[in-house]
Order: sequence, then C-alpha cells, then structure tokens
Amino acid sequence: MNTEAVKVYLLQLQDRICAELEKEDGSAVFREDAWSREDGETQTGESAADSPGLGGGGRTRVLTGGRVFEQAGVNFSHVTGRRLPPAATAARPELAGRRFEALGVSLVMHPENPHVPTSHANVRFFVAEKDGEKPVWWFGGGYDLTPYYPVREDIIGWHRTAQAACAPFGDEVYGHYKAWCDRYFHLKHRGEARGVGGLFFDDLNEWGFGRSFEFMRAVGDSYLDAYMPIVRKRRDQAWTRRQREFQLYRRGRYVEFNLVYDRGTLFGLQSGGRTESILMSLPPLVAWRYDWHPEPGSEEALLYDYLEPRDWLAD
Repeated sequence: MNTEAVKVYLLQLQDRICAELEKEDGSAVFREDAWSREDGETQTGESAADSPGLGGGGRTRVLTGGRVFEQAGVNFSHVTGRRLPPAATAARPELAGRRFEALGVSLVMHPENPHVPTSHANVRFFVAEKDGEKPVWWFGGGYDLTPYYPVREDIIGWHRTAQAACAPFGDEVYGHYKAWCDRYFHLKHRGEARGVGGLFFDDLNEWGFGRSFEFMRAVGDSYLDAYMPIVRKRRDQAWTRRQREFQLYRRGRYVEFNLVYDRGTLFGLQSGGRTESILMSLPPLVAWRYDWHPEPGSEEALLYDYLEPRDWLAD
C-alpha cells in the first residue's frame, strides 16, 4: 500500500483535467481555494465530542461563467478522521468506529448549452485503521453522463470508452461496473435514472493494491477521452429558450440525487468537511415545476426513453 503514490497521481489528474477544460472553454479559468483543517477542529454548532476529528485539506477549483461551462468544479482532498462517518460504513458496518484516511478527486461539469450533457467523475482511496488490526483499504470511483437532449452516437461513444478502460482488467469488468452505475445513480423517489450511466465501483481491494490502483488510474485517465468528444460536437449547436428551461428543470433531478443519495456528498457533510467544496457539485441555476410532464412525442419526452437502463453496446 502506497498512499503517497495515490496522492501524487490524484494531484496530477486534477492538474491535467483543469488544463484541458480551460483550453476547451477558451474564456474562463479555474479559481483555486487551498484549504486545510486541523485534526479535531469543529464546524460551527458542532461539539468537539460529536466531531469526527477531521484533519487534512485539499484544493478546490471552480470555473464559472465560461463560454462552454456555466460551472465546472474539480476538487482534490486528502483528509483524516477519528472515525468513519455513517456514509462510509453503511455497506460495511464492521468498519464503524475506525480511524480513516481518504484521498480523492471529484468533478462535475455543468455546461450552459442544453445539448452538451452534464457529467460527473470521481476516483478515491480509503484506508480504515484500528489499533491491533491490519489496515483495511479500498478504491472507488467512476463516471456518469446526464444528457438533456440525448444523441445515441454520443452515448455509445461514452460507453465504448468506458469499456475500453475496463478491458485490460477482464471481460466482465465493464458489464459489472456499468450495471452498478445504473443501480447507484437511480432516484428511488422518482423511479428514474439520473442519466445514461457509465461506470461505478467501490470497495475494490480483491485484486491487490497494485492492480486496483492501476484500475483506478485507468478510469481517471479515460474520463476526458469519454467526455470531450461530446463537448466538441455539441458546444456550438444552437439552442432555444424552451430547451434551456428544460435543462434547468432536469438539473433539479441532479440536485435531488446529490443531496439525498450521493455517498460522496453525505460523507463530506457527515465528516465535517468544507461545505463550499462539497456543494460545488450543484448547478448554479436550477428550476422545479410542480407535477410537470413533457408533451408526448416532443424532443423533451425523448429523454425519458433514454433513461431506461440498457446495454448501449449491444449493437
């Protein structure tokens, strides 16, 4: 286990992604906030006894008001704590109460043009420790795509890139983590998917540290290859006020998922992390409409057909 090697990779990944996004946008640049927190420092209104004892810090980078990206955030964090919060132990209760160390890069892209999908990605590494026992470590991450006016060829290209990233690790890997992504990014209270999927993996350690780390790098390195071709094809496509209003409405689903279900958001809030960094994933503008439904046969209604999980590479 080599935590320093993971940290070096994640910092380089953040730099590479930010540089590429700035180049593609051609207008705005990322603002960086470097933050740190002393072990045991508490948030306002939080008692020292209730605090998970978060320490460490990170680099929050946010781009706003660009020609392509209305808002884009690419965060790196490296934190430690006295005990894992509930979001990290819900699926592994045997780890409750352990000290932890967590490193990761998380990003969300919110383009202005409704024809360019929103996208999300993250890669992360956790270590949970307890006196007298061997440390328990694991990798996690993935990426997913949330279109508003979906184009089949774009979605197929996205999944082909994801499949190619997984291929060196076994024929079954893409299908397994694609299905996990479909299950995870599902709004149970709406009965619908957040988008058209991608990859999601967690608790990965059965391949050993070296192989698991290699897979995390493959996922992280393939994100731009999956997303940027779509951005370049759709960024200059004309859009209407109606399409913009639909985009803002559907962004509401994105907000609902992040605040209700997203494990990264919940982990950050439960562990007492930096609130501005955690909530940078939310879009700058969003709208809700009471009991709204698209007109049957409209281009807005088409999206809902695409939200049914399927094997995009079956053809």
